[in-house]
Amino acid sequence: MGLKDSFGHTAVTAANTSAQRASVHGLKQRPYAKVLVIGGGINGVGTFRDLALQGVDVALVERGDYCQGASGASSHMIHGGIRYLENGEFRLVQESVRERNRLLHIAPHYVKPLQTTIPIFSTFSGVLSAPLRFLTHKQQGKPKERGAFLIKLGLSLYDSFSRDGGSVPRHQFRGRKRALAELPRLHPGIKYAATYFDASVHNPERLTLDVLQDGEKAGAGNGTARASNYISLQSMKGSSPSGTGSPSRTGNTVQLRDELTGELFDFTADVIVNTTGAWVDLTNGALGAASSFMGGTKGSHIVLDHPGLLEACNGREIFFEHTDGRIVLIYPMGDRVLVGTTDVDADMSQDAVCTDGEIAYFFDLIGHVFPGITVQREQIVYTFSGVRPLPKHDATQPGFVSRDYRIERHTLQGDAPGAAAAVVLSLVGGKWTTFRALAEHLSNDVLAELGMERKVSTAKLAIGGGAGFPEDEAGIQKWIKAHMSASRDADRTAVLLTRYGTRAEDVIRHLDGGPDRLLHSTHELSVRELEFMAEHEQIGHLADVLIRRTSLAFRGLVTGELLNEVAEVLSVPLGWDAAAKTAEIRLAQDVLDRFHRVKIHSLVA
Repeated sequence: MGLKDSFGHTAVTAANTSAQRASVHGLKQRPYAKVLVIGGGINGVGTFRDLALQGVDVALVERGDYCQGASGASSHMIHGGIRYLENGEFRLVQESVRERNRLLHIAPHYVKPLQTTIPIFSTFSGVLSAPLRFLTHKQQGKPKERGAFLIKLGLSLYDSFSRDGGSVPRHQFRGRKRALAELPRLHPGIKYAATYFDASVHNPERLTLDVLQDGEKAGAGNGTARASNYISLQSMKGSSPSGTGSPSRTGNTVQLRDELTGELFDFTADVIVNTTGAWVDLTNGALGAASSFMGGTKGSHIVLDHPGLLEACNGREIFFEHTDGRIVLIYPMGDRVLVGTTDVDADMSQDAVCTDGEIAYFFDLIGHVFPGITVQREQIVYTFSGVRPLPKHDATQPGFVSRDYRIERHTLQGDAPGAAAAVVLSLVGGKWTTFRALAEHLSNDVLAELGMERKVSTAKLAIGGGAGFPEDEAGIQKWIKAHMSASRDADRTAVLLTRYGTRAEDVIRHLDGGPDRLLHSTHELSVRELEFMAEHEQIGHLADVLIRRTSLAFRGLVTGELLNEVAEVLSVPLGWDAAAKTAEIRLAQDVLDRFHRVKIHSLVA
């Protein structure tokens, strides 16, 4: 079969037919669970973790890699959503602020405070049009920019939601002179600048993996929490008689496909949870539960290697309203700058990619607030796009579509005489910031279906490598010093702590368990670390390492030499022969080119 893309359309490759994956073996060995979660984005994985912690027999399948769709294409923000206030979504904002504060405590290895500045060009603009936007969720005529009065009102209300368990300082207003003293490259025409704090998640893919592994660990003793990527739903097969997977229950059987080998197999569950995001309706169609819930919008971003823009931001996110009324952002991520995002109705028949028009839009918005800074296309090191899992919105403009979520319940009657109806719970909507609360809500609905009670709250439960993470910079340096060795300097140890949080201790034990060496193509990976990933992190393709297990692609650090070296190292634990390595390198090139506008010339023939 020919190679396709990595967004749910992976094809069989020689690279993955030599051995059965442990994750798939676990599903096939016991092809039954009380609950089957379909979809491995952050909301599906969060639900898997929550259910596993309640002692529920739960399985999860994802047709691509974990955090590959919308969850991996976010603006990397953990935020309360100040702009949702004008939509009247006060419940969502309150929940989002509360969850932002919680994530700062339970996932401190990945979620960090983010100082945010809003440049303001007027005092009272938008006061008359704002109530109309609030009531109609539409922009009438030419957008009226939000002036200082409206922004001050919104930030004051926003601060009020943080009174209980607040984790960040309250907002501040600056006049033009002081604002330009702090951020001298800002547009000289500003009148004010408002500064407040939200949070960012610099490694959303790895946070998703941590949540997943928490769930797997919770059910490790009796094999009641199993998950596999690269497994797609093919169809609903109806009711399964007692004796299939479980001697005492009937269930509802679906046909699954291993996307790495092409093998088909059946799996039975009592409750099916559909968390496939923008693809919820397509998944329901395959289950025989046709729906029309979704109306996702596409959001794109670019990543720039631009020292001047990085310096101009001065460590802050610049969050503002562009001339078309769209709220956009510019903010530093390490030594790169992230710029986003667009919000246009998505065509689900087309790949979600960043277009030339969107890039021109991003360059324009940079010039809107930093008129003295020029950006060239050569400074783009990475682009990414995703489809937000928003509800169907008819005439409502994309920017005003609710970011809240709801859960839809379906029942499907099985074909066998006396068979119980299949219960399908579909998640419509949802955002990164609220994934823990959403998972708790969805899990409670599942527990009610099963007649079970909640045993554990996740509200204060540390996630993965966030457990015992150092509280400040001094603690971080102390941790690094304590875990250095003769062969591992401070920089390498810092990379491991950043990538894994305190779970880096497990990785370090593996690294120290035998001879190791750094790769020639990057000092951010070693041979034994790649072997650790292959054994513990469900690597399906070479691209998984570059895009989701590390930030190498995001930062524009992938080279032909790196492709070849990583493929060579992975070939041993993953059983890739020469043809398989070549196929994986070419697939990685294709994915980086088609979806991220990154052209890599490899060394393969």
